[in-house]
Amino acid sequence: MDTTTSENSLKNWILLVVLTLIWGSSFILIKRGLEVFSPGEVGAYRMVAAASLLLPLSLPRLRQLSKTQVKNLLITGMLGSFIPAFLFPIAQTQLSSSLTGVLNALTPLFVVLSGALFFNTSITKRNGIGLVIAFLGVLVLVTFKESGGWDSLSQINAYALYVIAACVCYSFNLHFIKARFTKLKSIEISSISLLMILPFALIYLFGGTQFSYKMATHPDAWEALGYVTLLGMVGTATALVLFNIMIKNASPFFASLVTYTIPIVAIMWGVLDGEVLLLGHYFGIAAVILGVWVGNRK
Repeated sequence: MDTTTSENSLKNWILLVVLTLIWGSSFILIKRGLEVFSPGEVGAYRMVAAASLLLPLSLPRLRQLSKTQVKNLLITGMLGSFIPAFLFPIAQTQLSSSLTGVLNALTPLFVVLSGALFFNTSITKRNGIGLVIAFLGVLVLVTFKESGGWDSLSQINAYALYVIAACVCYSFNLHFIKARFTKLKSIEISSISLLMILPFALIYLFGGTQFSYKMATHPDAWEALGYVTLLGMVGTATALVLFNIMIKNASPFFASLVTYTIPIVAIMWGVLDGEVLLLGHYFGIAAVILGVWVGNRK
Protein backbone atom coordinates (compact mmCIF):
# COMPACT_ATOMS: atom_id res chain seq x y z
CA MET A 1 0.00 0.00 0.00
CA ASP A 2 1.21 3.50 -0.83
CA THR A 3 1.93 5.16 2.53
CA THR A 4 1.46 8.68 1.17
CA THR A 5 -1.93 7.80 -0.31
CA SER A 6 -2.99 6.17 2.95
CA GLU A 7 -1.93 9.20 4.99
CA ASN A 8 -3.70 11.61 2.63
CA SER A 9 -6.85 9.48 2.77
CA LEU A 10 -6.79 9.42 6.58
CA LYS A 11 -6.20 13.19 6.63
CA ASN A 12 -9.15 13.78 4.31
CA TRP A 13 -11.47 11.61 6.37
CA ILE A 14 -10.43 13.43 9.54
CA LEU A 15 -11.13 16.75 7.84
CA LEU A 16 -14.54 15.47 6.68
CA VAL A 17 -15.49 14.38 10.20
CA VAL A 18 -14.27 17.64 11.76
CA LEU A 19 -16.10 19.79 9.20
CA THR A 20 -19.26 17.75 9.64
CA LEU A 21 -19.16 18.34 13.40
CA ILE A 22 -18.36 22.05 13.00
CA TRP A 23 -20.92 22.92 10.32
CA GLY A 24 -23.54 20.53 11.66
CA SER A 25 -23.28 22.24 15.05
CA SER A 26 -23.66 25.75 13.61
CA PHE A 27 -27.45 25.64 13.75
CA ILE A 28 -27.66 24.81 17.45
CA LEU A 29 -25.15 27.61 18.15
CA ILE A 30 -27.39 30.05 16.25
CA LYS A 31 -30.30 28.82 18.36
CA ARG A 32 -28.35 29.50 21.56
CA GLY A 33 -27.39 32.97 20.37
CA LEU A 34 -31.01 33.81 19.60
CA GLU A 35 -31.94 33.21 23.25
CA VAL A 36 -30.44 36.64 23.98
CA PHE A 37 -29.67 38.41 20.72
CA SER A 38 -31.79 39.35 17.72
CA PRO A 39 -31.19 37.64 14.35
CA GLY A 40 -29.37 40.74 13.11
CA GLU A 41 -27.11 40.81 16.17
CA VAL A 42 -26.26 37.13 15.78
CA GLY A 43 -25.46 37.55 12.08
CA ALA A 44 -23.40 40.71 12.49
CA TYR A 45 -21.36 39.51 15.46
CA ARG A 46 -20.74 36.16 13.74
CA MET A 47 -19.12 38.06 10.87
CA VAL A 48 -17.09 40.25 13.24
CA ALA A 49 -15.76 37.19 15.07
CA ALA A 50 -14.92 35.32 11.86
CA ALA A 51 -13.23 38.27 10.13
CA SER A 52 -11.26 39.16 13.26
CA LEU A 53 -9.78 35.67 13.56
CA LEU A 54 -8.57 35.76 9.95
CA LEU A 55 -7.07 39.28 10.10
CA PRO A 56 -3.47 37.88 10.19
CA LEU A 57 -4.18 36.20 6.84
CA SER A 58 -6.18 38.98 5.18
CA LEU A 59 -4.43 42.22 6.16
CA PRO A 60 -0.93 41.42 4.73
CA ARG A 61 -2.49 40.62 1.34
CA LEU A 62 -4.74 43.67 1.12
CA ARG A 63 -2.19 46.00 -0.52
CA GLN A 64 -1.56 43.52 -3.32
CA LEU A 65 -5.13 43.76 -4.62
CA SER A 66 -6.41 45.77 -7.56
CA LYS A 67 -9.58 47.88 -7.33
CA THR A 68 -11.44 45.27 -9.39
CA GLN A 69 -10.37 42.49 -7.03
CA VAL A 70 -11.47 44.54 -4.02
CA LYS A 71 -14.90 45.08 -5.58
CA ASN A 72 -15.26 41.40 -6.46
CA LEU A 73 -14.16 40.33 -2.98
CA LEU A 74 -16.76 42.63 -1.45
CA ILE A 75 -19.45 41.00 -3.63
CA THR A 76 -18.34 37.48 -2.70
CA GLY A 77 -18.19 38.50 0.97
CA MET A 78 -21.79 39.69 0.78
CA LEU A 79 -23.12 36.67 -1.13
CA GLY A 80 -21.08 33.97 0.55
CA SER A 81 -21.00 35.20 4.15
CA PHE A 82 -22.76 38.43 5.12
CA ILE A 83 -26.27 37.94 3.73
CA PRO A 84 -26.58 34.23 4.70
CA ALA A 85 -25.34 35.05 8.21
CA PHE A 86 -28.49 37.15 8.67
CA LEU A 87 -30.89 34.84 6.82
CA PHE A 88 -30.23 31.73 8.92
CA PRO A 89 -30.98 33.35 12.31
CA ILE A 90 -34.15 34.92 10.89
CA ALA A 91 -35.25 31.47 9.68
CA GLN A 92 -34.49 29.88 13.03
CA THR A 93 -36.87 32.19 14.83
CA GLN A 94 -39.63 29.98 13.35
CA LEU A 95 -37.81 26.82 12.25
CA SER A 96 -36.02 24.24 14.38
CA SER A 97 -32.24 24.06 14.14
CA SER A 98 -32.44 20.49 12.83
CA LEU A 99 -34.79 21.33 9.94
CA THR A 100 -32.71 24.39 9.07
CA GLY A 101 -29.64 22.14 8.84
CA VAL A 102 -31.47 19.80 6.49
CA LEU A 103 -32.70 22.61 4.23
CA ASN A 104 -29.14 23.94 4.00
CA ALA A 105 -28.24 20.71 2.19
CA LEU A 106 -30.10 22.03 -0.85
CA THR A 107 -27.14 24.26 -1.76
CA PRO A 108 -25.55 21.88 -4.33
CA LEU A 109 -28.82 21.60 -6.22
CA PHE A 110 -29.17 25.37 -6.35
CA VAL A 111 -25.61 25.51 -7.71
CA VAL A 112 -26.79 23.33 -10.58
CA LEU A 113 -30.03 25.26 -11.07
CA SER A 114 -28.51 28.76 -10.95
CA GLY A 115 -25.74 27.62 -13.28
CA ALA A 116 -28.26 26.41 -15.83
CA LEU A 117 -30.42 29.55 -15.58
CA PHE A 118 -27.77 32.28 -15.39
CA PHE A 119 -24.30 30.94 -16.17
CA ASN A 120 -24.80 28.84 -19.32
CA THR A 121 -24.06 25.51 -17.68
CA SER A 122 -26.02 22.38 -18.56
CA ILE A 123 -28.53 20.62 -16.33
CA THR A 124 -28.81 16.87 -16.78
CA LYS A 125 -31.79 14.60 -16.41
CA ARG A 126 -30.25 13.31 -13.18
CA ASN A 127 -29.98 16.88 -11.85
CA GLY A 128 -33.61 17.51 -12.72
CA ILE A 129 -34.84 14.36 -10.98
CA GLY A 130 -32.82 15.27 -7.89
CA LEU A 131 -34.32 18.78 -7.84
CA VAL A 132 -37.86 17.41 -8.01
CA ILE A 133 -37.30 14.88 -5.20
CA ALA A 134 -35.64 17.49 -2.96
CA PHE A 135 -38.38 20.03 -3.70
CA LEU A 136 -41.05 17.52 -2.66
CA GLY A 137 -39.08 16.92 0.54
CA VAL A 138 -39.02 20.66 1.25
CA LEU A 139 -42.79 20.85 0.74
CA VAL A 140 -43.28 18.06 3.28
CA LEU A 141 -41.00 19.76 5.82
CA VAL A 142 -42.65 23.16 5.62
CA THR A 143 -46.27 21.96 5.54
CA PHE A 144 -46.20 19.14 8.11
CA LYS A 145 -47.86 20.06 11.41
CA GLU A 146 -46.67 18.82 14.79
CA SER A 147 -50.24 17.74 15.53
CA GLY A 148 -50.09 15.43 12.52
CA GLY A 149 -51.20 15.92 8.94
CA TRP A 150 -50.33 18.75 6.61
CA ASP A 151 -51.20 22.41 6.27
CA SER A 152 -52.41 23.76 2.97
CA LEU A 153 -49.90 25.56 0.76
CA SER A 154 -51.47 28.85 1.84
CA GLN A 155 -50.30 28.07 5.40
CA ILE A 156 -46.75 27.09 4.44
CA ASN A 157 -43.97 28.08 6.83
CA ALA A 158 -42.51 30.94 4.84
CA TYR A 159 -39.43 31.06 7.06
CA ALA A 160 -38.05 28.12 5.09
CA LEU A 161 -37.69 30.59 2.24
CA TYR A 162 -34.97 32.40 4.21
CA VAL A 163 -32.88 29.22 4.22
CA ILE A 164 -33.57 28.71 0.53
CA ALA A 165 -32.52 32.33 -0.12
CA ALA A 166 -29.25 31.64 1.71
CA CYS A 167 -28.69 28.55 -0.44
CA VAL A 168 -29.28 30.67 -3.55
CA CYS A 169 -26.71 33.21 -2.30
CA TYR A 170 -24.18 30.41 -1.80
CA SER A 171 -24.85 29.04 -5.27
CA PHE A 172 -24.42 32.40 -7.00
CA ASN A 173 -21.28 33.04 -4.99
CA LEU A 174 -19.68 29.77 -6.14
CA HIS A 175 -20.31 30.65 -9.79
CA PHE A 176 -19.10 34.21 -9.20
CA ILE A 177 -15.84 32.96 -7.66
CA LYS A 178 -15.28 30.57 -10.54
CA ALA A 179 -15.86 33.32 -13.09
CA ARG A 180 -14.01 36.24 -11.46
CA PHE A 181 -11.14 34.78 -9.42
CA THR A 182 -8.39 33.02 -11.34
CA LYS A 183 -5.26 34.29 -9.56
CA LEU A 184 -6.20 34.43 -5.87
CA LYS A 185 -5.95 31.31 -3.73
CA SER A 186 -9.05 29.98 -1.99
CA ILE A 187 -7.82 30.96 1.46
CA GLU A 188 -7.15 34.49 0.22
CA ILE A 189 -10.66 34.75 -1.18
CA SER A 190 -12.16 33.50 2.09
CA SER A 191 -10.16 35.69 4.48
CA ILE A 192 -10.13 38.91 2.44
CA SER A 193 -13.82 38.68 1.54
CA LEU A 194 -14.58 38.52 5.27
CA LEU A 195 -12.35 41.54 5.81
CA MET A 196 -14.33 43.44 3.16
CA ILE A 197 -17.63 42.98 5.00
CA LEU A 198 -16.18 43.58 8.48
CA PRO A 199 -16.87 47.39 8.46
CA PHE A 200 -20.53 46.81 7.50
CA ALA A 201 -20.93 44.24 10.28
CA LEU A 202 -19.35 46.56 12.87
CA ILE A 203 -21.42 49.60 11.83
CA TYR A 204 -24.66 47.63 11.94
CA LEU A 205 -23.83 45.81 15.19
CA PHE A 206 -22.91 48.89 17.22
CA GLY A 207 -24.95 51.52 15.38
CA GLY A 208 -28.14 49.72 14.41
CA THR A 209 -28.84 47.24 17.21
CA GLN A 210 -29.09 47.01 21.00
CA PHE A 211 -26.06 44.72 21.17
CA SER A 212 -24.04 46.95 23.54
CA TYR A 213 -27.04 47.51 25.81
CA LYS A 214 -27.76 43.78 26.05
CA MET A 215 -24.11 43.04 26.81
CA ALA A 216 -24.29 45.48 29.73
CA THR A 217 -27.68 44.47 31.13
CA HIS A 218 -28.75 40.94 30.10
CA PRO A 219 -27.74 38.28 32.65
CA ASP A 220 -27.12 35.63 29.98
CA ALA A 221 -25.45 37.89 27.43
CA TRP A 222 -21.88 36.66 27.95
CA GLU A 223 -22.90 33.02 27.66
CA ALA A 224 -24.78 33.71 24.43
CA LEU A 225 -21.83 35.76 23.17
CA GLY A 226 -19.60 32.73 23.75
CA TYR A 227 -21.84 30.59 21.55
CA VAL A 228 -21.88 33.15 18.72
CA THR A 229 -18.12 33.70 19.04
CA LEU A 230 -17.65 29.96 18.62
CA LEU A 231 -20.02 30.10 15.66
CA GLY A 232 -17.99 32.83 13.95
CA MET A 233 -14.44 31.80 14.78
CA VAL A 234 -14.89 28.05 14.41
CA GLY A 235 -18.09 27.59 12.40
CA THR A 236 -17.13 30.19 9.79
CA ALA A 237 -13.44 31.16 9.85
CA THR A 238 -11.76 27.89 10.89
CA ALA A 239 -14.17 25.79 8.83
CA LEU A 240 -13.37 27.82 5.70
CA VAL A 241 -9.65 27.20 6.18
CA LEU A 242 -10.16 23.47 6.76
CA PHE A 243 -12.52 23.15 3.80
CA ASN A 244 -9.98 24.83 1.53
CA ILE A 245 -7.36 22.34 2.70
CA MET A 246 -9.71 19.44 1.96
CA ILE A 247 -10.58 20.78 -1.49
CA LYS A 248 -6.87 20.98 -2.29
CA ASN A 249 -6.11 17.44 -1.14
CA ALA A 250 -9.29 15.55 -2.03
CA SER A 251 -11.53 15.13 -5.05
CA PRO A 252 -14.56 17.42 -5.51
CA PHE A 253 -16.82 14.40 -4.99
CA PHE A 254 -15.22 13.63 -1.63
CA ALA A 255 -15.49 17.27 -0.56
CA SER A 256 -19.19 17.26 -1.48
CA LEU A 257 -19.86 14.42 0.99
CA VAL A 258 -20.03 17.02 3.77
CA THR A 259 -23.34 18.13 2.24
CA TYR A 260 -24.90 14.82 3.27
CA THR A 261 -23.28 14.51 6.69
CA ILE A 262 -24.05 18.02 8.02
CA PRO A 263 -27.83 17.35 8.39
CA ILE A 264 -27.11 14.23 10.48
CA VAL A 265 -25.25 16.27 13.10
CA ALA A 266 -27.83 19.09 12.94
CA ILE A 267 -30.64 16.60 13.58
CA MET A 268 -28.74 14.95 16.45
CA TRP A 269 -28.23 18.31 18.18
CA GLY A 270 -31.87 19.22 17.63
CA VAL A 271 -33.18 15.98 19.12
CA LEU A 272 -30.80 16.26 22.09
CA ASP A 273 -32.11 19.80 22.63
CA GLY A 274 -35.69 18.56 22.77
CA GLU A 275 -36.83 19.46 19.26
CA VAL A 276 -39.74 17.34 18.06
CA LEU A 277 -39.35 15.49 14.77
CA LEU A 278 -42.34 13.38 13.76
CA LEU A 279 -42.70 10.76 11.05
CA GLY A 280 -43.66 13.33 8.41
CA HIS A 281 -40.52 15.32 9.14
CA TYR A 282 -38.35 12.24 8.66
CA PHE A 283 -40.00 11.57 5.29
CA GLY A 284 -39.20 15.13 4.25
CA ILE A 285 -35.63 14.91 5.51
CA ALA A 286 -35.08 11.63 3.66
CA ALA A 287 -36.47 13.14 0.44
CA VAL A 288 -34.21 16.22 0.66
CA ILE A 289 -31.06 14.16 1.25
CA LEU A 290 -32.07 11.63 -1.43
CA GLY A 291 -32.71 14.43 -3.91
CA VAL A 292 -29.34 16.04 -3.22
CA TRP A 293 -27.63 12.65 -3.62
CA VAL A 294 -29.43 11.80 -6.87
CA GLY A 295 -28.72 15.24 -8.32
CA ASN A 296 -25.01 15.21 -7.50
CA ARG A 297 -23.86 11.58 -7.54
CA LYS A 298 -21.16 10.53 -9.96
